[in-house]
Amino acid sequence: MHGMRRQHDSAFKAKVALEAIRGEKTIAQLSGEFGVHPNQIRQWRDRALEALPGIFSNGASRSEKERDALEEELYRQIGQLKVENDWLKKKFQQLR
Repeated sequence: MHGMRRQHDSAFKAKVALEAIRGEKTIAQLSGEFGVHPNQIRQWRDRALEALPGIFSNGASRSEKERDALEEELYRQIGQLKVENDWLKKKFQQLR
């Protein structure tokens, strides 16, 4: 048994993934150098390559606009529910 799993911080993962992307060394060489299983290096490399296009897009401003729209809708619903709740309280008082 090897014992507990090792936890790698994001800086280490980025460093290994960048080395794998560069392609100057094979995955097997990187595995021996950094002490990480080759499959793990491939996964980190693939995740880095998938995330790269999103870094340069306007995803942040788009998600901010979506959040603002959702917030506006939720405030509208809160207002509507408050009006309905007040109306129900008034009708309940009349029925007593």
